[in-house]
Amino acid sequence: MSDRESSENEERLAKSSRRSFLKAAGAGMALNSAAASYARILGANDRVRVGVIGFSERFRDALLPAFQQHAAELNFEFTGLSDIWRLRREDGIAQLRKITGKNVMGARNNAELLERRDIDAVMIATADFQHAQHGVAAVRAGKDAYIEKPLANTMTDAQDIRRAVQETGKIVQIGTQRRSAANYQRAKEFIASGEFGDIISVEMTWNVNQPGRWRRPALVEKLREEDTDWKLFLGNRPSEKFDPRSYVEFRLFWPYSSGIPDQWMVHQIDTVHWFAGLPRPRSVVANGGIYLWKDGRKNWDTMTAVFDYGALDDPSKGFQVVYSSRQTNSAGDVKELYRSNGGTLDLDKNIISGDGGLEESYAKAMGMKANQLRTRALVEKSAGVESGSHAGVDEATSANVRNWMECVRNRKKTNAHIDAGYSHAVALCMTIAAIQSGERVTFDEGKQQVMAGGSPWPRT
Repeated sequence: MSDRESSENEERLAKSSRRSFLKAAGAGMALNSAAASYARILGANDRVRVGVIGFSERFRDALLPAFQQHAAELNFEFTGLSDIWRLRREDGIAQLRKITGKNVMGARNNAELLERRDIDAVMIATADFQHAQHGVAAVRAGKDAYIEKPLANTMTDAQDIRRAVQETGKIVQIGTQRRSAANYQRAKEFIASGEFGDIISVEMTWNVNQPGRWRRPALVEKLREEDTDWKLFLGNRPSEKFDPRSYVEFRLFWPYSSGIPDQWMVHQIDTVHWFAGLPRPRSVVANGGIYLWKDGRKNWDTMTAVFDYGALDDPSKGFQVVYSSRQTNSAGDVKELYRSNGGTLDLDKNIISGDGGLEESYAKAMGMKANQLRTRALVEKSAGVESGSHAGVDEATSANVRNWMECVRNRKKTNAHIDAGYSHAVALCMTIAAIQSGERVTFDEGKQQVMAGGSPWPRT
């Protein structure tokens, strides 16, 4: 897809009304006042009944076992599942019934699920581009929601979901699970204490060497147009001819996903916002391409993005974030390194050290004092972020799901709340604009508008 075609597609997205999508997508039931205002007041002994929107690999391998770890203690249970693809719907219902031992209800689309009074909350793990509008439909139907990341990859969708959550007051957790991990929470506390000093640089990598990453050829072969609802799948994206690869392997194709930024970057850039207390980057540039995996994909297999962060009203203060990711060589793995003048906070090794800090000889030459942090462990035991012992469940995902469940009961703000999700969506949309335009991207705070090369993006 050319930059011009990408821009035209993005423009069509922005022009899609929320009302028409909610009607067409099936994710948005016709909202009458009773359904929109309905909410159960949970007592300590009330069971919270949860519906599943999208029986995806992420739900099956991570969210489902994480939920089950806490369901009995917190009195939660699955009672329904919606998926527009018959194969996944039937597989999902069978697996939930096997795990729960109960007759979990199946729904052909989200409207059927959301209109039920025996559903209090939902877990949304659909395709990247569907998260926001599926979330809008859920909270406006009176349901609390766990919404997988990215929250949104267009500004229109990001604004829709933030507005819906603010107006309904529903409890929403975004699937950026680092915010619930013990090591990241300790890192946040350490930086906030002032001992680390000002952040002056952040280096982030996410590298794999997996030709099949996001490829599902066997599953693509199983998808038949008559077994799903292609129009509902597209939602508010431009109308296209049925394409099983775009459906199953959506991570490889814009406008369904941007690939690396949608899937991986948002996790890491979210920690920058959290640790630094900043809502978004001041600017982004990006470069990359499809250098090895020539398999028909449209999204890059290799990219580097450079972000400028700092106070929005003071350009003299700030720091740089360099994010690099490749799917063609795994050296470097997944790393997050925060640097200050005094040393390094390493969230791969979970170590605080004086690495790179100002040494005495160099300080003395300028009449300054040495500045090197004392080396120590960040936490006694790492709360795993990318690995775990439960078939895709890591401790951070488990903790994030638990935090959402607890907040559904106590009605408190979740760790990965809607404003955090909106911030990572802004950074994501800026990065996508940088990729598609090849220009330096900024953000108009007043208009909440992405700007590429000084002009509104997407361009008309």
